[in-house]
Amino acid sequence: MTKTLNSFETAGANIEQAITEAITEARTTCEQDGSDSAGCAVAWDTVEELQAEKADQQQAKSKKTSLENYCDRHPDSVECLIYDV
Repeated sequence: MTKTLNSFETAGANIEQAITEAITEARTTCEQDGSDSAGCAVAWDTVEELQAEKADQQQAKSKKTSLENYCDRHPDSVECLIYDV
């Protein structure tokens, strides 16, 4: 489970950094090209997409069942084995 949490925390930190960088880039693009330019709109669309991805990751993280949490900690236990039929 620690490994899974660490990967979520790392992904969360990376997406936060990407959002911050995208906002900075969007502001710069809009200052240079004008707020009505296509480049400005695309830059802000990128920011919105990153924010949506962050929200999706947070939602997926919080929707784990108790069995999924158990299997994250004990992947070799009988309850967590998956068989192909």
